[in-house]
Amino acid sequence: MWKSQIIVERIDKVPTTSQLTEFVERKGLGHPDYIIDSACEAASRALSRYYKERYGSILHHNLDKGLLVGGSSRTWFGGGVVEQPIYILIAGRATIKVGDEEIPYNELIKEEVERFIRENFRFLDPDEHVIVDTKIRPGSIDLKTIVEMDGSVPLANDTSFGVGYAPLTPLEKIVYETEKMINSREFKSRIPESGEDCKVMGLRIRNKYYITVADSLIAHLTPDLDHYLSVKEEIKNEVESLAYRILSEEKDVEVNVQVNTADIPSKNSVYLTVTGTSAESGDDGNTGRGNRVNGLITPNRQMSLEATAGKNARSHVGKLYNLSAKMIAERIYNEVSGIKEVYVRLLSQIGRPISRPLAISIQYIPGDNVDERTLAYEAVEIAKEEIEKIVKLEELVLTSKITLF
Repeated sequence: MWKSQIIVERIDKVPTTSQLTEFVERKGLGHPDYIIDSACEAASRALSRYYKERYGSILHHNLDKGLLVGGSSRTWFGGGVVEQPIYILIAGRATIKVGDEEIPYNELIKEEVERFIRENFRFLDPDEHVIVDTKIRPGSIDLKTIVEMDGSVPLANDTSFGVGYAPLTPLEKIVYETEKMINSREFKSRIPESGEDCKVMGLRIRNKYYITVADSLIAHLTPDLDHYLSVKEEIKNEVESLAYRILSEEKDVEVNVQVNTADIPSKNSVYLTVTGTSAESGDDGNTGRGNRVNGLITPNRQMSLEATAGKNARSHVGKLYNLSAKMIAERIYNEVSGIKEVYVRLLSQIGRPISRPLAISIQYIPGDNVDERTLAYEAVEIAKEEIEKIVKLEELVLTSKITLF
């Protein structure tokens, strides 16, 4: 009854690296969309741990509707002040009462969100600069029943699909690694003026790479315009060096890096923040508008629009199938010879065991002289093995051992 349909097909598509143009984006740690994704995921982790410790299993919840309303601030060279705090609202459905026992969900969620801020930001104070609020209601009886049914394999709580692909292109690697480098502790120790709100946009036109970085410099560490401009130059040089290292095996490439391109130095109009995030004044955030599960936004690729953040790690396929599809695609590319690109799509059906998708689609671009029958067989076996392990993703998510965005 629960057999999955597995379809393997060759696709007639120009590999991404052979296309004339490619766009890639990553919203970094301090970007408002990343912050609200992280807040919703922190809320889900907090409730999940409480449910497991108290009741032995993750109970029904879905907290993927979040809004970050930016605050208000004033900055100047050498200082600044936050005049109105950032407001974070987490909304959704959850089990907030078991029998006569009230679940202290507000306290659990607030504590976890504040922990995320303290562990990841140097100058954003959750007590002074952030208000965390929730609007959480009980879930519907039918969904609650599906999620909380006994069994070693949970049932899917939605009809949805997840998408993954492999390998990453050089541009995708540059964009991803640029943000990770800039927000690393080692980088901040060398260039402390660099804020956590770092957004990276990559463009490739043939063999020319254009990397645009927006980095929120810290006002109180930046005494004047000359200092600001020298820090920008340092950041540019670091990113350029990283890009050329990643492209070391490519021929005749050019890299152009620009940082904070909206600056107007002649008017002292530059990108300064008090806290390291534009959320203090310049921007708002919405759950699901940020990176996909591979940490990127890639319009040249197949993607799911599902928000992975805040969804139940036990049975919500909007989270689990995107993670699993990515892992299957990476294994197929790494273990099956003769593939240029592979795309994996998993489709759930509400009420089915999560380890038995309604359909598994494997699409590939082959290399030359490939035995496609052997390729298809090996790809199917990998997909079967990985989907059987999907229940193990719950623990990886709850212990933050897997990338979600």
